[in-house]
Amino acid sequence: MITAAVDASLGPRAGWWGVVWLLPWWLFGAAALAWTVLRAREKAGPPPPPGCARNDWEQAA
Repeated sequence: MITAAVDASLGPRAGWWGVVWLLPWWLFGAAALAWTVLRAREKAGPPPPPGCARNDWEQAA
């Protein structure tokens, strides 16, 4: 990641750098968690009605 490259090559000494360096990792974890929750809700929901564009797309695939 870009922040790891900056940390390894430049070694910034700013006090806020520790937070900025970890920020992409926290964002990735939050995005993965949100995706998991939303995907589970999508799978738990009722199936789409017949003739829906979603059914047509799954049939084509």
